[in-house]
Amino acid sequence: MATVSAPESRLGPIRQTYAGNDSFPHLTHAYTQVSQVVRETGLLGRRQGFYAMVGGVLALLFAGAITGFVLLGDSWFQLLIAAAFGILFTQVAFLSHEAAHKQILASGPANDRLARILAVGVVGISLGWWNSKHTRHHANPNRVGKDPDIEVDTVSFTEEDAAKASGALGFITRRQGWLFFPLLTLEGLNLHYLGFKHLLSRGPVKDRWAELALVTARFVIVLTPIFVFLPLGMAFAFIGVMLAVFGVYMGASFAPNHKGMPIIDAGAKLDFFTKQVRTSRNISGGWWATILMGGLNYQIEHHLFPNMPRPHLAKARELVREHCESLDVPYTETTLIQSYWIVIQYLNRVGLAARDPFDCYIVERFRKA
Repeated sequence: MATVSAPESRLGPIRQTYAGNDSFPHLTHAYTQVSQVVRETGLLGRRQGFYAMVGGVLALLFAGAITGFVLLGDSWFQLLIAAAFGILFTQVAFLSHEAAHKQILASGPANDRLARILAVGVVGISLGWWNSKHTRHHANPNRVGKDPDIEVDTVSFTEEDAAKASGALGFITRRQGWLFFPLLTLEGLNLHYLGFKHLLSRGPVKDRWAELALVTARFVIVLTPIFVFLPLGMAFAFIGVMLAVFGVYMGASFAPNHKGMPIIDAGAKLDFFTKQVRTSRNISGGWWATILMGGLNYQIEHHLFPNMPRPHLAKARELVREHCESLDVPYTETTLIQSYWIVIQYLNRVGLAARDPFDCYIVERFRKA
């Protein structure tokens, strides 16, 4: 097991440990066995009727929200409509995520086109940026130096990163567990910014001009009615609420999946089954959790079978859980509230490594003497 240390002159040793080759036994045929059962039971087959129903329901809800926006006019009750749009855009993001994983349509190119329309044209996020980031995450969940989802971005997910934070960022980092959900109110804006940053970056960008055209049209279509039909102050409040709800909902859906689970050492060589199961956490609740989180509540099964349609994940859970019991591999599942508490505690524990601007170098030297 590897131990990471911060600079000795500032903090002394940091005791966070990363899981390595000696942490978990190597399971040679574990994935092959469960994968064969899943294929034989037809759980990887497409469910286009289900996704057509979900898409139809979302279209009706968008129509209802637009109607409500028109009928309310100059009213602060418009903020309720803004919150509704934030929720609906997140639900569309779930569908885009599934299309990008080839879960919806029969062919890969068709799924890619659908994912791009939904992610870029409806939600306003670059699919190219998301795919690059998310593919690396699936290949190496919670692995130091390889999973972009645990790289520092205001919030630090390892004590090594937290130890580098100072000044205003250090203040936030030392309290990042309690501040995590308030910070998510800015995540929607951050997702749009990162998408534009990717599309406008130097070097080759796949489908750059198609995505720029789509995302530009999206923002024109979404923002123009807001500023045309609402007073300026109310328009900005509408956009702020919409972005805040979108950011919190997205972050609250993705955060429980891996945060607080084992962090894997950069040099560890783990088998696929162990790597995916040990770093993932399911959320209990059944059908309501599946609707709320777009299938992300079955995170273990999603990581083992990323192209499995949402309706089949519950059945796969039974097979994977039974397989884990036979191999004596822990299968982690908690309630949604418990998962949030685990995330908060984990981030607070990591944040304690952040530099205090009032630390005295001489005092620190005497403490180690």
